[in-house]
Amino acid sequence: MNRRNFIKIFGIGAFAMLTANFAEARIKEERKNMVTGRKVDFHCHAILPSYIKGMKELGIDGAAEEGYLLPEWSIEEHLRFMIEANIDYSILSMPTPHIYRGDEIKAAKVAREINEEMAEVCRKKPDKFGFVATLPMPGVKSSLDEIRYSMDKLGALGVKVASNSDGVYLGDPRMDEIFAELNRRKALVILHPSPAQRIPRENVITGRVMALFEYPTDTTRALLNLLANGTLERFPNIRMVTPHTGSFLPYMKSRAKGMFNLLAAKKMMPPTDIEKGIGKLYFDLAGDPMPDEMDMLLKITDKEHIVYGSDYPYVLSPILLKKKEALDRELSARNWMEQVYVKNATTLMS
Repeated sequence: MNRRNFIKIFGIGAFAMLTANFAEARIKEERKNMVTGRKVDFHCHAILPSYIKGMKELGIDGAAEEGYLLPEWSIEEHLRFMIEANIDYSILSMPTPHIYRGDEIKAAKVAREINEEMAEVCRKKPDKFGFVATLPMPGVKSSLDEIRYSMDKLGALGVKVASNSDGVYLGDPRMDEIFAELNRRKALVILHPSPAQRIPRENVITGRVMALFEYPTDTTRALLNLLANGTLERFPNIRMVTPHTGSFLPYMKSRAKGMFNLLAAKKMMPPTDIEKGIGKLYFDLAGDPMPDEMDMLLKITDKEHIVYGSDYPYVLSPILLKKKEALDRELSARNWMEQVYVKNATTLMS
């Protein structure tokens, strides 16, 4: 290759890279401006026609798997809830079940349709809604494609990741390439539970209604896997939000720390700094933080790493409003309202 051609080819490549970096920086600044100084809901879902259609195409019966009927959703009802709950901005994500069932091509198609419809919803109310992209994980190539398309073209604020994707858990080395790209982007990553593949269902209440026990269980399983494999240490730029006040992690931290040290001493796993890993996490308050779970969460984190999450529309609006009233009273008594509802959201999105 002669010098002129070299400059021509690589000059164009460099220009394209600079243009892409500039566009990414501009989008990031716009996203930050959307949430600065506003009360943000980091845990809420939009149940869209593309998701319902995709579930049918993939042969997934959500009600049977989750033990809970898929709630109805509309922009108008969500906005009404936001006004009543005094929420300025909501970050929408796909609900559960997760879309991957062994066919990466089909999952990628459904993910693309969901993300395009999510983007359209957010374009209608850009001052009220943003979204995190659905990924066809654990498919690596298709997930990387969807990260680029959704974040660069559709304006996604980040991505949603399931605790497990068809039995492949967060922290699995097979997902390292995906996490490397998210790390490069300093991406917002919202974790959401997905029930384990094999659970006791017959005559066991925890096996009938996933939200009762299996959701926090699988979230905790994924978090322990992330911590044990040092994923959060190796990809330190990822901004990960953990749901439901950390699930069972506040209880598990001391036990996991002791077991990790024992297993490392026996050469059964590499040494890992669980304190450092947990210190990188943010935690949403979806669920029932009052009266007990908030205090448990504060055993493993601080007020600077807590954000609001409603879990709308999975809980009826009147119930969510009562829960938020109790939370408001607690945060007000601690003088933490501005910190949790506003400042932490601004920091997380910076």
